[in-house]
Amino acid sequence: MSLDRASLTEKTARSLRRDDWGTVERERNGLVLRELSLADASRRSCARGDELIRRRGRQEAQDGAPAGASAGGALPTEQHRLLPGYHTGDRKIEAGRDLFSLGWTGKSVFNLLDGWVAVYTLLEDGRRQIVQFALPGAILGILPSRRGPATIGAQALTEVTVAVIPVPVLTAHTRTEPEICQRLVRSLARDCSLAFDHLTSIGRRSARERVAHLLLELFTRYRAQWPGNHIEEMTLPLTQEQIGDATGLTFVHVNRVLSAMRKEGIVQFRYRRLRILNPDRLIEVAGVDPETAMGWLERRPWT
Repeated sequence: MSLDRASLTEKTARSLRRDDWGTVERERNGLVLRELSLADASRRSCARGDELIRRRGRQEAQDGAPAGASAGGALPTEQHRLLPGYHTGDRKIEAGRDLFSLGWTGKSVFNLLDGWVAVYTLLEDGRRQIVQFALPGAILGILPSRRGPATIGAQALTEVTVAVIPVPVLTAHTRTEPEICQRLVRSLARDCSLAFDHLTSIGRRSARERVAHLLLELFTRYRAQWPGNHIEEMTLPLTQEQIGDATGLTFVHVNRVLSAMRKEGIVQFRYRRLRILNPDRLIEVAGVDPETAMGWLERRPWT
């Protein structure tokens, strides 16, 4: 279904004019987006997708991905789109910037197409808890109610590409394309499953088990981006402090756990590069159920 204004209802078109991109940028979420010319975006949309795939292939080749993975393995950006063919909302956000912050009341959702994002919450004293690491295909920014603001924020860990989809556009598509609703439900269900697993880690697992579990989860989910290839090393764009924010541990404690696992020949994490030295031992330490690991291997939230 085309997304030009002629295809939308009069009510939706009026909503889109009120919710123009200038308004989105001025909202108090602090989002800084490098605006693309709509005419230029339309003309270059196909070229942009091809270039993103080529650039990702070159970067992963430098980061230890198998040779030729970009040509035969990595999932194209288009396959991560919630709305196939919708390029108007494509934006790039720099590493360290928030897609949206706590208290955000914007009228858009964010479909992550490329890069890593940390979903977090903050306590009044400034302490942060990372509740999820989002990978390509994730749907972010869906508010729990029409009136309530966002209770979480989302920060780009790397330069990311997102499709910013105004709620009226998404609503118009769900009315005519029921499969989009199914994709959203599956995406939210998978997010809940990961959140429950993380809650179990913080509540019941030891520090060693928490770190091993998180590393194995991220490694497995990342590996799903390269189906058919056997990767034992990857770039993990996290600091030890961020690992601590995700596992409820201090930086010092995370450092001790990683040092111990390196000495035991299980994993090596240095300069944001993760290398799995002994996969079987890592699975044993993490205490991961095979069914859970299979869930992590899903290529997209809705497959």
